[in-house]
Amino acid sequence: MGVRYTLKCRECGKDWGNIPLSYCQECLAPLGVDYDLPAIREAVTRDDIAQRAANLWRYAELLPLPEDFRSELAVGGTPLVKADRFGKKLGLRHLFVKNDAVCFPTLSFKDRVVAVALAQARAFGFEVVSCSSTGNLANSVAAQAACGGFQACIFIPADLEAAKVINTQVYGAQLVRISGNYDQVNRLCSQIADRFKWGFVNINLRPYYAEGSKTVGYEIAEQLGWELPDNVVVPMAGGSLITKIAKAFGELIELGFVKPRAVRFFGAQATGCSPISHAVKNGLDELTPQKPVTIARSLAIGNPADGRYAIKMIRDSGGWAEDCSDAEIVEAMKLLAETEGVFTETAGGVTAGVTRKLVEQGRIGRDETTVVCITGNGLKTTDALVGQYELEEPIAPRLAAFEDFQAKRLGGIAVGA
Repeated sequence: MGVRYTLKCRECGKDWGNIPLSYCQECLAPLGVDYDLPAIREAVTRDDIAQRAANLWRYAELLPLPEDFRSELAVGGTPLVKADRFGKKLGLRHLFVKNDAVCFPTLSFKDRVVAVALAQARAFGFEVVSCSSTGNLANSVAAQAACGGFQACIFIPADLEAAKVINTQVYGAQLVRISGNYDQVNRLCSQIADRFKWGFVNINLRPYYAEGSKTVGYEIAEQLGWELPDNVVVPMAGGSLITKIAKAFGELIELGFVKPRAVRFFGAQATGCSPISHAVKNGLDELTPQKPVTIARSLAIGNPADGRYAIKMIRDSGGWAEDCSDAEIVEAMKLLAETEGVFTETAGGVTAGVTRKLVEQGRIGRDETTVVCITGNGLKTTDALVGQYELEEPIAPRLAAFEDFQAKRLGGIAVGA
């Protein structure tokens, strides 16, 4: 097919080919990946996709991958769960959970974006890969660097959850903890990327990296029988994921894979770091950076790189943005686990909690098809649940002891005939 994708400026439209660059050197606006969709439409069909392995590589023609790229890493292909019990609690008949809490290999949607970024890192000849991260990205870069034969150097704020720190160190990556928030870490990494010939997945490889997020949208559509939902609720940190799911839906429409349908996008943030939702709720086109103060550290980006684009896309879709407090985040994490058996990290608690608010506000209808995106696993943020549960005193290993315990403590559990 030859060249079927290229980097283009999202503002002035200048073509930059395929190089490790994230911003236009003419107008300083961010770059995005542009595809020859008519050529792709001739090259692949829905039936072709259906015959491939159930992972993100089944959409290879729609991703910025080097010529003849092949991978054995089965990233993506996560379940779309019909969440009837959770939906009943919220008053929704057709609620689905897109569960990337089980994404291979490190249990977050970041595995998708890293897989695509490292494909280009190899093509560009990088031997060291890196990132600035609030946790999940660090885990994924470290793991995929290990299995891909790269060296990895990871930069994180010093206050990240212990589980996410260990989940980076265990893969052998060099970890650099910074006394500052994510925005400060990211600024430092931008300077390092200019000085060293390293592949920073969310800096000089960012346009390619961000395209991996589209596969969440492709899978949602395919898992709904090649139909688009009415609503999608997406957590927002940098603001990229929600815009890329929208891009995925638009591409599927243009390819003729799905029927055109207006989808409303709803962005979810933690109240303690909510620059995008603040702008949407106040009718602003630009956001005001915030200093993060929230337990949802994976969303704690006070100056989101794609915030302006997320604001416009949400507004143009007829959607909305909302946020919830730390207490509401924990409550929603527990509710999702108790109703659907899905243990999400704090970011998923944000999405679930915001979905409840959107229903209460009348922004999501009872009979509409709604997809809630869960982007990471609760085992990474167990510290958020400290003090939420108490352990009972152990009982003796005797039936009489259990019968006494059952009478006092387990009155709500059926004994049986």
